[in-house]
Amino acid sequence: MTLRKRLGRGLDALIPSPETADVPTGSVRDVPLKKIDLNPKQPRVNIDTEELDKLADSIRSSGVIQPVLLRPSGEMYELVVGERRIRAARKAGLDAVPAIVRDVPDDKMLELALVENLHRSDLDPIEKARGIRRMIAELELTQEEAGRRLGLQRSTVANALRLLELSEEIQQMVSRGTLSAGHARALLSVQDRERRAGLARRIVEKELSVRKAERLAANGGPAHRAGRIHQPSPNIVQLEHRLSEALGATVEVKPKRKGGKVVIHFTDNDDFERLYELIAGRSAIDYPRRIPA
Repeated sequence: MTLRKRLGRGLDALIPSPETADVPTGSVRDVPLKKIDLNPKQPRVNIDTEELDKLADSIRSSGVIQPVLLRPSGEMYELVVGERRIRAARKAGLDAVPAIVRDVPDDKMLELALVENLHRSDLDPIEKARGIRRMIAELELTQEEAGRRLGLQRSTVANALRLLELSEEIQQMVSRGTLSAGHARALLSVQDRERRAGLARRIVEKELSVRKAERLAANGGPAHRAGRIHQPSPNIVQLEHRLSEALGATVEVKPKRKGGKVVIHFTDNDDFERLYELIAGRSAIDYPRRIPA
């Protein structure tokens, strides 16, 4: 199933996709760029300059193929969907862009902007998390309801929001791409903020893999490495990696001569509830709301 199908008809009902753009809608018009204000609820903060230049070159050659979505705002228009196209069109020197004008309510502005960016994979993990958090707060949604609107599983929403527990320094590393979301999730298992920051810098400096970062974090970070850490076999490492990816959490497999154990790390009650639902396949209603220390 494609991402667009999972996201439902939130966008398709308002703006044609590239595949259906040739279907007459009777509502596409040219709107002067000087009359368009950008979406104040746009979740994207960073726009890749090189990608924007490429889009501007394409627009100079072929024009804006897919119309943007606007809503009326007095004598002006407010952008709902299509910020990259607007910015690139301005860079390309256009005076106007094709647009569809709809009366979009306030509570749909952020949702539609998020859906478009998720569909195009334009948001970095921190922008995505902040957009989802803002959507949940402004629309008073649960994580499950937000996931339904965005075409995401609840566990995916929870994993995204957990990144916002990291310090601003580490969040900036993730936004810049020097740390991946996988690295960032591994860091969450280190409770001490200074050790966490030190481990983040070490990951970047040494270019550690997510797997190595998870193992270092599971041992408390750099300050806890009193001796040599036992190196597991490649098969165990691969198994731990697959389990960690499946659960969105740090997982350790500790085999013994007979049997062994699997350790799954969680950061708080909400994270435990997410893992419970993922493993048990049902709502976490039959365990104490506060996990004893």
